[in-house]
Amino acid sequence: MAEDFGAMPSSPQVACLQGVRQSDIVVLVLGEGYGPVQPGSGLSATHEEYREARGTKQVLAFVQHGVAPEPRQAEFIAEVQGWEGGLFRGGFADAEELQGGIIRALHDVALNEAFGSADPDELAARASSVLPAESRNMVVPATVDLVVAAGLRQQVLRPVEIEAPALADHLLQAALFGPDRLFSSELGNQRRLDGGVLSMAQEGGAALSLAEDSSIVIRQPLDQPLQRNPRGMDLGATMVVIQETVQQRLATALGFAEAVLDRIDATERITHVGVAAQVAGAEHRAWRTRAQNDTSPGSVSMGMGARDRGPVVKVVRRAALRVNRARLVVDLLVPLRRHFPWDDNVDPCLQWALPAPCPLVPRTHKRSLRSRDRSPTFRRLLIPTFPSGGARGTRLPTRTARLSAPVGTATPPDRPAPVDRTRQQT
Repeated sequence: MAEDFGAMPSSPQVACLQGVRQSDIVVLVLGEGYGPVQPGSGLSATHEEYREARGTKQVLAFVQHGVAPEPRQAEFIAEVQGWEGGLFRGGFADAEELQGGIIRALHDVALNEAFGSADPDELAARASSVLPAESRNMVVPATVDLVVAAGLRQQVLRPVEIEAPALADHLLQAALFGPDRLFSSELGNQRRLDGGVLSMAQEGGAALSLAEDSSIVIRQPLDQPLQRNPRGMDLGATMVVIQETVQQRLATALGFAEAVLDRIDATERITHVGVAAQVAGAEHRAWRTRAQNDTSPGSVSMGMGARDRGPVVKVVRRAALRVNRARLVVDLLVPLRRHFPWDDNVDPCLQWALPAPCPLVPRTHKRSLRSRDRSPTFRRLLIPTFPSGGARGTRLPTRTARLSAPVGTATPPDRPAPVDRTRQQT
């Protein structure tokens, strides 16, 4: 293949990989020989090109019959045949049969493209519009929401199919006992059919829905069900977003959506999907890794809740839900993380150090008590925000956070006790 590019300043390996990236369709022909191993990757040139194309390009794979492949080639063939996201897989015995198979496969691709192609902008907008609306004026459980929308606006499920009890039973069974579980078997669930949308929900915030156009909406609670803490609120459940938890929720949702598409579109009419994700109900939380939270569970960075927290949207080939799922999870996770304050950043947020004697009063940053509210039952704190580029001495805007503490809570040693001037005047 490298000989077809002419004189180029790059190496044959780079030239071949660039050719794969620039192509629309990749035809993979596998015989008995594996080929020389490339330095660095430990793979043959053909294997490298396949890995480059898989999940991003349409691949037409043809395996030769009646030959004894080398051990490495046998592993390569098993990898290709085990990839269920491939567009086409066929066999051949000689060059004439291979030629006919390639012509037929290219004809099928042309017919598929003639039916319609996915518009990335329209698909991204449609995936975002299907996401559940985020409620900022009321207290709701924090959730990780994910939408997978089909690349073509077409009816994948007939009305009789979306109403079939067998489909609802299959979705519920997969959500309860499948490899990518969304629901808990210990909680009750509800199902309903609203127009052309089949919905299921469970106590605690978990929910899923499937529309006739194959749009899939999955909502998972961010926090695990916790028992009431008799000593007060649980900071880990109300002020922190654990990165590994979000990562696991995204991977589970993508796996479940991929299994649903395989069920309702086994012939793979859907070639592209739009994936939209958001973390809802957690705008004032801090983002942490589990290791960071275990190291300092009493220190929390609180955001002001004024950031642009739009959804993260990606348009990918359907095969990426399976073969590139881990990469897709990271591509969604990193932009989501930027929506929240990070402990190591100097951001419009305030780090709270919460000592054991007084679990609701910060002790390491500036705070003041308003003269009109000095009751030991409620303490009102002025939390300063730090706009980027603000000069020293500039009057900074403030935002008030009202926190309640038990009556009689002891004041930390480094915090001077407030003076009750009303009692002195009396």
